[in-house]
Amino acid sequence: MPLIWCSISGHGFGHAAQTLPVLNELGCRVPGLKAILRTTVPSWFFKGRLTIPWEISPVEQDIGCVQQGPLHIHVAKTWAEHRRVHADWEKRVEEEARAIRSAAPDLVVSNISHLSIEAAAQGQVPAVGLCSLSWDRVLEPFLDPEGPERAAQAEIIRQIRRSYAMAELMLRPVPGLPMNAFRAVVDVGPIVQPILPNPPQLRKAIGASPDELVVLVGFGGIALDALPFERLERLNRYRFLVNGTVPNKFRRIRSAASVPLPFSSLLASADLIVTKPGYSTIVEAVAHARPVVYVRRYTFADEAGLVEYVHRFGRATELPADDFAAGRWQDALRAVCAIPEPTEIAPAPTGAAEAAALLAAKLKGQR
Repeated sequence: MPLIWCSISGHGFGHAAQTLPVLNELGCRVPGLKAILRTTVPSWFFKGRLTIPWEISPVEQDIGCVQQGPLHIHVAKTWAEHRRVHADWEKRVEEEARAIRSAAPDLVVSNISHLSIEAAAQGQVPAVGLCSLSWDRVLEPFLDPEGPERAAQAEIIRQIRRSYAMAELMLRPVPGLPMNAFRAVVDVGPIVQPILPNPPQLRKAIGASPDELVVLVGFGGIALDALPFERLERLNRYRFLVNGTVPNKFRRIRSAASVPLPFSSLLASADLIVTKPGYSTIVEAVAHARPVVYVRRYTFADEAGLVEYVHRFGRATELPADDFAAGRWQDALRAVCAIPEPTEIAPAPTGAAEAAALLAAKLKGQR
């Protein structure tokens, strides 16, 4: 039975959401394929979404960034966590390599842990990266400009790049960052979870009237600290679906968990999306022609490319962070609805099939 070791970052759910369609496509091409999911993403995220046999191995794969909610990076804690991980780097690599050798997979796929790539090399198993970003590019803007920590921070980035260079191949879905750390980079199309929209079922589930617009408020796997519920309740033309708990007193705001549809179906079926510029939400909103109101963070390396993508191929407008927190959403919600349909056609969402074909060839070469 072909076996793939899939290392998935636990930094939110975006890395898992990007990987799942590829694994499902790969399962269609490689009979009997099984996956070991090496990740701290909870197992419930994969249930009902991953169509191949799988088991989860809940071991930390990377740090990414330490965040204060989905909109803010805690820079000092981020570097502290990376120092912790790299303080005994060789031991961590040896332990991960031992686990890989014990499982004896045919291939390691990493989104986008440098630990798993170096451990695969030590365990003599081919490794392929799969992601629209890499952690060296994400961390680079946070280097201390002149302070005493810069040398240690720069060494951490160099170590990440040395490990990435051990991958045989990097699969980069559109839109993706430049990734010079990898020996070979192959671009694939956008990766989108295939889903059929069902607006009537969504509207019925939340009791939306014909003259109301359904707004999905989705900020990924890192929960929002708070929402301006009182202000949103007074926006009469809208119904809101949000992640997390909603106090019972609000009529226009519902928890997404209370609706019997998966998140991807909610995204494809809602009239509007309010979000941060994250990969899966942006490319899926474009693919399903959903207007997007986004709150920029201005500190994430891949954000500018995603913002350019959604403006070029979709309908989008920015909601300043202060207005978002204060509940001043109405102008942005109105503005995005008035934007004309884009004149440029978005790249076809062929990334999952293209990546799966390349991985299937790798697996075939190993057997």
